[in-house]
Amino acid sequence: MTPDARPARGPLTLSPELLDAVRRISQTEHLLVAMDFDGTISPIVDRAGDARPLPRSATAFAGLAALPRTTTALISGRALASLRAVASPPVDTLLIGSHGAEAWLGPGSTELTLDEGQRELLAEVRGILEGIVEQAPGTLLEEKPAGVVLHTRQAEDDVAEDAVAAARAVLQDRKGVFLKNGKRVLETSVVNASKGEGVTFLRQITGATAVLFAGDDTTDEDALARLEPGDVGIKVGLDFTQAQFRVEAPVHVAELLEALLQERSLVVAEEEPGRSGS
Repeated sequence: MTPDARPARGPLTLSPELLDAVRRISQTEHLLVAMDFDGTISPIVDRAGDARPLPRSATAFAGLAALPRTTTALISGRALASLRAVASPPVDTLLIGSHGAEAWLGPGSTELTLDEGQRELLAEVRGILEGIVEQAPGTLLEEKPAGVVLHTRQAEDDVAEDAVAAARAVLQDRKGVFLKNGKRVLETSVVNASKGEGVTFLRQITGATAVLFAGDDTTDEDALARLEPGDVGIKVGLDFTQAQFRVEAPVHVAELLEALLQERSLVVAEEEPGRSGS
């Protein structure tokens, strides 16, 4: 897809206010497009390994990644290896994984390493959660470099609630263990990080003059809280949010990315006429 291509699409469903914000932010000197993955670019699925970006979102996101003075990034609760496997991001896209504990900024990026105390603590947390999962049908664990995630999406509601409550009762006061609630998950980590820290870090290293961020989960509120005047924050779904704007579902995120690609491409074409025929 050429950077200044205009994707075919049906009638617009984005609000006029959001479209105005997209046009405005497209004018910025260096744009950072930072997106959550699950529930935002990809619909929520029962099995984490089955998630894939919607084709329209993937195409528009790749188009944005190819534009000058435009940086794309994925900020996810997933471990980096899992994020790469399901998202197949454009080669130049920056990646923040494990809620900010992991970062990939290109070749040569260092991997997350834990000290001996953190490794021992993580093993303790894993053992505790394994005991809970054995007693809670439909729950399962996901390993991350700095934590373990308790998934309850496939469990009955009462089983899921009891499993999360049991885990919290044991772990919430454990020094060095950090807990985050998500949609049918309880995240545990021995590294204190957040998506908000990820947004701030990416803004600093890219020199972005404005950031557009979209996310659907409670953990994305950390990122939305770090946005500054001139940025654009979008909540996906109907849950409470501090975001300026809201869309209902990932299919509308695809429309958002297409609109952003069109507007940003026009700005680039006007400023760099040689690209207009590419």
